Amino acid sequence: MKKLSLLPALAAFALTFNALAEAEPLHAVASFTVIADMVHVVGGEHVQVTSLIGPNGDPHVYEPTPADAQALHNADIAFVSGLHLEGWMDRLIKASGYAGTPVVLSQGIKTRGMQEDGEKIVDPHAWNSAANGVIYVRNIIAALDQADPTHAADYERNGKAYIQQLQGLDAYARAQVQAVPAAQRKVLTSHDAFGYFGDAYGVNFISPLGFSTENEASAADVSKLIRQIKQERVSAYFFENSGDPRLVKQIAAASGAQPGGELYVEALSPADGPAATYAQMFRYNVDQLVTAMKHPLPAAQ
Repeated sequence: MKKLSLLPALAAFALTFNALAEAEPLHAVASFTVIADMVHVVGGEHVQVTSLIGPNGDPHVYEPTPADAQALHNADIAFVSGLHLEGWMDRLIKASGYAGTPVVLSQGIKTRGMQEDGEKIVDPHAWNSAANGVIYVRNIIAALDQADPTHAADYERNGKAYIQQLQGLDAYARAQVQAVPAAQRKVLTSHDAFGYFGDAYGVNFISPLGFSTENEASAADVSKLIRQIKQERVSAYFFENSGDPRLVKQIAAASGAQPGGELYVEALSPADGPAATYAQMFRYNVDQLVTAMKHPLPAAQ
């Protein structure tokens, strides 16, 4: 009886096993949707991304869940924005047993800050400048290249195309805002989350709260803000998709500012909304702001 060789079968099994291993994506966790979308664009089919915070979520006040701990425990790599935005992340890392160190995407950003209660506070909302978004993308490319060198060429290609898109959006924002007279570039928002946008494109944002939605405005602060809005003829107010709009609506009613709509600042919209990706979010915010700023309030009588 002729003996059958197992070598062809073993070779076929090895090829199948290697193909399956090759097809297995890198498991990534991102702190919130803006970061998750950036990682998704660069990673493409080779990276499966889980966002701990969902659409319209507020990263300042987020409370992690057991499902978040499980997702982080199973992750190959994790991404955060940094600059003290995700204050809950250290607790989650400890609870999850995650062995790695999250990639901080704001590394290399020229930060801005403010004095609050005698202490200098760093503004964490760096991604709201498209030029800073480019820095985030470069940090993502470097991290994925290191974590998965097999697909480094794909990450580089995806990242290069993405950077070109964001540079185009940066130029678009500058052109659109510059078409508005400088005296009219004043907007009321719920909290101070557009400072990097304002610095980059020349818009003055006024808000009753500081960098965090956890802050509370005093009655004196609100009264002072209302006087400032009237004096400077701030034309429009916006509320944010991830925040409570009641205070900014109250201030607008007392000051005469008109509703400009909703801005997306710390969270993307659901997939069927106007800001389902970071690129869509950025352009949408530019268009909303510019439309509102083109219609100033009449001079006070």
